[in-house]
Amino acid sequence: MTTAADRDPFVHPALFYRGAEQYLAGTVPFLRDGLAAGEAVAVAVPGPRLALVEAGLGADAAGVEFLDMTRAGRNPGRIIPGVLRAFADAHPGGRVRIIGEPIWAGRSAAEYPACVQHEALINAAFQGRAVTILCPYDADALTPAVLADARATHPVVIDSGVERPSDAYAPEQVVARYNEPLSVPPGAAALPFDAEALPWARAFAVREARRLGLAEARMQDLTLAVAELTTNSVVHGGGSGTLRIWAEGEQIVCEVHDPGRLTDPLAGRRPPARDQLGGRGLLLVHHITDLVRLHTAPDGTTVRFHLDR
Repeated sequence: MTTAADRDPFVHPALFYRGAEQYLAGTVPFLRDGLAAGEAVAVAVPGPRLALVEAGLGADAAGVEFLDMTRAGRNPGRIIPGVLRAFADAHPGGRVRIIGEPIWAGRSAAEYPACVQHEALINAAFQGRAVTILCPYDADALTPAVLADARATHPVVIDSGVERPSDAYAPEQVVARYNEPLSVPPGAAALPFDAEALPWARAFAVREARRLGLAEARMQDLTLAVAELTTNSVVHGGGSGTLRIWAEGEQIVCEVHDPGRLTDPLAGRRPPARDQLGGRGLLLVHHITDLVRLHTAPDGTTVRFHLDR
């Protein structure tokens, strides 16, 4: 399979596949082409398909880095900095080729908006870089709406072995459309805070998380995430905010709302510049939690994170 690498330094096709045969036909030649060209090559897909690709490559698998996306990309906001950028930045100087499958049928309704925004933001995160990222989509298991979103987030779509430009490509519109208001359940514990109340906010979160059944092994992650977000609200988000926490299924959900405006859609998904004020805390929150959702509106910004209990 060929790509448009000669026309654009960054190439981001979606691969629609149906069954294992089409999956292998779309991925294995892509990887072997990269190896033959001397490119650094990685595969980050869900575990069962990881084994399928590795077996299909045979001896060539020795030259490929493999990551289970259900673990490395458990939090979709972690994929750009922790998987794609981490691999590309480790191989400067030449073209890098990656297969990344962030969306599969087992993704939850809460995770999906963050997944779609991730796919849209890849284009901005790698603009101008010599990187090819192929994103497989299971056309049998995923809904037509999901495939429509894939056409909107990828400039090129490969379907039944045919590569075509997507006439629905509109990544900025996708990011805006999935900037959804985040509803809070009735009875969620809430605490307003300012600079003086930061220690109380952390203590409040720990107390409520214990009451709601968060495992002690995850308590440090919760404490760090709350500390980063509440401090960011005080320093960069208008000086105050509101912390909320509740249980949702098998997860503890915590959010911080403040009157600040987060204008960079890639905040927390890429390493901040050395002279940049802020940005590192949100990157850490993405790294240590299981899901992060953001909503920006005229009245401020909400950052919500989920932790498995």
